[in-house]
Amino acid sequence: MSSAADTSFEPTVIAGGRTNHHPSPHAGDRRTVIASATRALLEAIGEDTTRPGLEKTPERVAKAWEHLTAGYGLEPEEVVNGALFPSESSQLVIVRDIEFSSLCEHHLLPFTGRVHVGYVPGRSILGLSKFARLTDLYARRLQVQERLTGQIAEAVMTLLEPEGVGVVVEAEHMCMVMRGVEKPGSLTRTTVLLGSFRDDRDVREQFLSAVPGPGA
Repeated sequence: MSSAADTSFEPTVIAGGRTNHHPSPHAGDRRTVIASATRALLEAIGEDTTRPGLEKTPERVAKAWEHLTAGYGLEPEEVVNGALFPSESSQLVIVRDIEFSSLCEHHLLPFTGRVHVGYVPGRSILGLSKFARLTDLYARRLQVQERLTGQIAEAVMTLLEPEGVGVVVEAEHMCMVMRGVEKPGSLTRTTVLLGSFRDDRDVREQFLSAVPGPGA
């Protein structure tokens, strides 16, 4: 797992968020499949899916999953939508405290936290809101935090071609809170540093000193 002191992490970017070559079903078919699977799950744990509180739950879950996994099939260029502008300086830019929520691919439980992105512009800068949209693009997929951190960093590096990029993600994982060790308040912090953020100590320290410490 990456940390602020470990800059050797190589991000893995999964195009479209998919590792297989199976076509994505039509949205209506997908909702039907998810609703049926949810109904089967409820029945498997002994619930009565015909009682009033659960009668519409499979359809509600299907609709929720459509939102929670909306990042599949989207590409960074789509969410950026041309919001690239000429750079007038090479000063460090930091966008802090981008809140996000995602689903851990190991237990399908949420993890939530904040993303901090920094970059030293090359020829272009990016509209500030697009960093939040890039975060959501990758967070709304089944994820692990390490990969999420790398995907955001690599997307910024590819889109802007800056001198360097740094991304820090800090999150609380429900798989550590609701099950297993059951430790509320435990935070996981991951860091990816690319280009000058990896190679230039001054840039790296300027970025990391501006990012809130764990739990701040």
